[in-house]
This record gives sequence, C-alpha cells and structure tokens, in this order.
Amino acid sequence: MTTPTTLAADEARIRLHELTVIDVRTRGEYAGGHLPGALNIPLDQIQRALPDIRHAADRGDVLVVCASGARSENACKILAENGVTAATLSGGTGAWAADGHELHRPRGTSRATWGMERQVRLTAGVIVLLGLLLGLVVHPAFQLVSAGIAGGLVFSALTNTCGMAAVLAKLPHNRPRAADLDNTLAALRSR
Repeated sequence: MTTPTTLAADEARIRLHELTVIDVRTRGEYAGGHLPGALNIPLDQIQRALPDIRHAADRGDVLVVCASGARSENACKILAENGVTAATLSGGTGAWAADGHELHRPRGTSRATWGMERQVRLTAGVIVLLGLLLGLVVHPAFQLVSAGIAGGLVFSALTNTCGMAAVLAKLPHNRPRAADLDNTLAALRSR
C-alpha cells in the first residue's frame, strides 16, 4: 500500500504501529515532546541518514513529522528527489497534540525547550529592537538592520523557508550529538 502524501493526525494514530516515524525537528524540540516511537533525524541531517531511511521505506511506510508541517514537507521533497516515498503529518506535532494524542517526553528532560518558531520570533524581535535602538542612539543607518529582518520575514513567508531557522538550528542546543544521531540511525536500521 502506498502512503498518501499527507496523513491526518487521527489516521496517523491508527497506523502508528506500522509506520516508521521520523521527526525532523531539532534535538531540543524533539525532547520537548514527540510522537511515540518517533526517531529524531533533524532536517539538516536527512542527507546523512538517506541510506537508512531508504532501507526503512523499503520495509514499510515512512511518516515525517515536524512542529507544523513545513520542515517535514521539505524533508519529503528531499527524500522524493532521492527516490524515497514518505508522507508528512498534516499540521505536525502541534495538530497531533491539539487532537488530544499523546506526546512522548524522554526521561531526564529537565529544562523546557523552545520550538524553532519561538526561537526565530525571539531572535528576530531582539534584532529589530536592537536595530531601532542603535538607529536612535548611534546612527540612523542602523535602522536598515530592522528593515533587513522585516524583508527576511516577508521572504520567509512567501517561500515557506526560513534562513534564520537554518542558522539557529546550528546552535549547540539544537544540534544532535553525534552519538545520538548514530544511535538513531542504528535504531532505524533495526526496524
């Protein structure tokens, strides 16, 4: 049976036992709550994991999830370009939780983690305020920093991409530890 391009949360819950679920959010977001049984392979690591994902797709259907669906759609495009068919969860883990389905939180996760969207909003807001403040206190040209961020946000909305998120994903708290990713890939191979 071929997996549809998008699965609704209720359909995914019913089929969860037969799906290989790959969560493409950052390590911190994944630790904050993920679908039961989901494996964390951040979007920027998909290419590295491609052989193992292909192997899993040969054995059954693959469901890719993120917070809202945008990153999982990008991951599905990358997979499709490499001959791997995968579905995305409509609305992501946000829709999953909103429908009342359980999110798994690993033991030992003591600090609250911020989702990527929240990290982007904070960073963009701080940079805009800083540009405006420096524009008032130091030189008006600093206001161009705020204009640049505004332009980036418009471009992000129009293209459904986010350069700031790509940069923030490289921060240490968002990066998978090499051992964690190796363990995830080993678990993917054994499924």
